[in-house]
Amino acid sequence: MERYLLGVDSGSTATKAVVFDTSGRTVAVGSRRVEQRQPRARHVERDMQEVWAAACGAIRDALHEIPPDSIAAVGVTGHGDGLYLVDSAGAPLGPGVLSLDSRAFEVTERWREAGVLEKALTLTGQQPYPYAAVSLLKWIQLNEPERFAKIGHVLFCKDWLRLCLTGVPATDPTEASSSFTDVDTQTYSDEVLALYGLTSIGHARPQIIASAAAAGRLTARAAAQTGLKEGTPVACGLHDVTSSALGMGNIEPGVVSITAGTFSINEILSDRPQRDPRWSCRNGTRPGQWMNMSISPASSSNIDWALRELFQHETQEDARRGCSLFDLIGDEVQAAFAEPSSVMFHPFLFGSPFEQPASASFFGIRSWHRRAHLARAVLEGMVFNHRWHVEALTSAFPARRAGLTGGGSSSPLLAQLFADVLGVAIDIPESREASALGAALCAGVSVGVFASLSEATARACRVAHTYVPDTQRHGQLDEAYALWSRLTAAMQPLWPALDHAAIAH
Repeated sequence: MERYLLGVDSGSTATKAVVFDTSGRTVAVGSRRVEQRQPRARHVERDMQEVWAAACGAIRDALHEIPPDSIAAVGVTGHGDGLYLVDSAGAPLGPGVLSLDSRAFEVTERWREAGVLEKALTLTGQQPYPYAAVSLLKWIQLNEPERFAKIGHVLFCKDWLRLCLTGVPATDPTEASSSFTDVDTQTYSDEVLALYGLTSIGHARPQIIASAAAAGRLTARAAAQTGLKEGTPVACGLHDVTSSALGMGNIEPGVVSITAGTFSINEILSDRPQRDPRWSCRNGTRPGQWMNMSISPASSSNIDWALRELFQHETQEDARRGCSLFDLIGDEVQAAFAEPSSVMFHPFLFGSPFEQPASASFFGIRSWHRRAHLARAVLEGMVFNHRWHVEALTSAFPARRAGLTGGGSSSPLLAQLFADVLGVAIDIPESREASALGAALCAGVSVGVFASLSEATARACRVAHTYVPDTQRHGQLDEAYALWSRLTAAMQPLWPALDHAAIAH
């Protein structure tokens, strides 16, 4: 019987379960959506039991024609940051908090004013975002003390799923380093908790298990719910953006891994830690390696908004015919790229890389511009934002190429735009489920299917297509990016007033 590996990937809107063979090829996919809830301003949550139920459903769907005993091991990954709290018995303490949540904005602002963020950068290699676990824990400590007092284990999304699968509370080095570790030692630090005034939850930090090590076996209850075989090994897994880099085969320095999803994810591995407020320096795929991540919630979610607002009829047609929306509007938008256009867009509908409360803006619109010019500006603005992050990283860590996954990788038009804006070759991975593949490769290493992650990526990760930058187009986009950057600088002093006006009205 052929042996397969299962990767479970719980993103911010959907959970996928993907069965891979040992050469990394997709055998079966199951997917279930999970409802996001926004009970009040700045709160973005999910019911933790619904997250688990979605994972069970996705796994059952993926195993529809796969013998359960052919699954050699399971790996898990999930959206990074956020917070999934359980009590000492492993029961949820309220809803899980997503990384789109910003309730702790005032917490991080107070830390900024008190100089805590500067100290955090030195000690932990990063300045915590409002959606970081420590920021959310501080908010709960201040606003929900009864809930805070009941915390038994501080978990992340994939850790909650693994707890449900195995009954073992744990985390891995990549997730642990998102809030709780010393950047130099790469291990838990009591000094970190003291910095944030969170020493009382030191006991709730789960044990750290290597990403590609076994962290337990499937319980009888989980087997009944998922259709998997009881006793199936489950690897610890890793943070989803690091899992995506792994699934693209990027496990050494010199390659930028880009994910164009809800967040603009841009990351590069290094063999030394380097602190900079423009990125988070976290643990990599092995000890002595760091993953430098420069991110903002300003990527393909802007495209989703633009398509919904500018191409409503086509969006409905896409849903009816089951084809790609880019297939329906590609010619129209491609024509706009062939014409001169002064329209620019700041893709800050949901946030930005900057400290101020940024907002999105169109610039340079004239009476003769069509909706396709606006769509083009949204695409360019999104990729310009990625370039801001990539240039920050490559100022310290040179890169010879880049890999792209997420929404941008499915459209040749957008993938070529990445190459032309960044001026580097863009590799598109063969697997469209890079994050789930990364989790599955960890599972394979944990049971000896692969001797190491290096062997796993060599056997299972392949490039489907490489987009080479057009030299002339890159020069033109350089000029456009310079103007876009000047507009960004000019708008920054005005963003707080715009934000205040929105709240006042």
